[in-house]
Amino acid sequence: MQRTPMPSPTPEEVQRLRREHNPIKASELFAKVVLLLLGSLVFAVGLEAFLVPNQIIDGGIVGVSIIVSYLTETKLAIWLVLFNLPFIYFGYRQIGKTFAVVTLTAILLMSAFTIVLHDIKPFTDDLLLSTVFGGFLLGAGIGLVIRAGGSLDGTEILAVSFTNRLPFSVGEIVMFFNIFILGTAGFVFSWDRAMYSLLTYFIAFKTIDVVLEGIDQSKAAWIITTAPEEIGQAIMDRLGRGVTYLHGEGAYTGDGKKVVFTVISRLEETKLKDILDDYDEKAFLAIGNIHDVRGGQFKKKNIH
Repeated sequence: MQRTPMPSPTPEEVQRLRREHNPIKASELFAKVVLLLLGSLVFAVGLEAFLVPNQIIDGGIVGVSIIVSYLTETKLAIWLVLFNLPFIYFGYRQIGKTFAVVTLTAILLMSAFTIVLHDIKPFTDDLLLSTVFGGFLLGAGIGLVIRAGGSLDGTEILAVSFTNRLPFSVGEIVMFFNIFILGTAGFVFSWDRAMYSLLTYFIAFKTIDVVLEGIDQSKAAWIITTAPEEIGQAIMDRLGRGVTYLHGEGAYTGDGKKVVFTVISRLEETKLKDILDDYDEKAFLAIGNIHDVRGGQFKKKNIH
């Protein structure tokens, strides 16, 4: 029986395969290891120095682990690993091997750090301070691990697996899990602890955004105006930002329009609005948050 020869890969496919199989650089590997160590340590400090001694929990698998550890009087590290193992498998199937390996490493490191830090004296017994600083450290730790390509909690992974089978978004599924977990804390500890736990979850959630996106968050701006060239030149001169002209068409009038597109920092938003007021007070402006900017001329030029 004659076998049909396999078609030769195109040059584009060869380049793609080379990029996918290029070994990670030593500097990148070192940076990932540092992020994993630091993120796991910071997370463990938030747990053992602030939250666990004051019976305050976080959402997700960490919250479940704290409750079970309290009820069974066993080490928290055991449950952090056991409860996360199924979700690591989900992550392997849904996201990939590298993600699963990084996540497993981060969880093992975090669990080891909780054992080492378990007997330290709590930094404070004030519930509000414990909530604020514990939530901040948890969010910072999670954000650092996500930057390294992993995760410290499997709830989001499970939500991604369920979202194709249920008529709910990932965010809605995660919220449902966390409402159930934080509500359980009210019965196990007390309802004031449950309310503090809800505040901890919110602080951790916002801190993750800061770690991933930075304080000086980037924003994309679309401007529809009768003076696109003047405004575009002013943005380049007064803000030092690059500008792109997009071609649009009004749906009602059918007239062709130039849309001014630029990327600015959050601190430059007011200055951009001042520019519009100078050239076209009736200009249409739409601004949206963006998570990452690479390439192009986004890097701010010096303004003299």
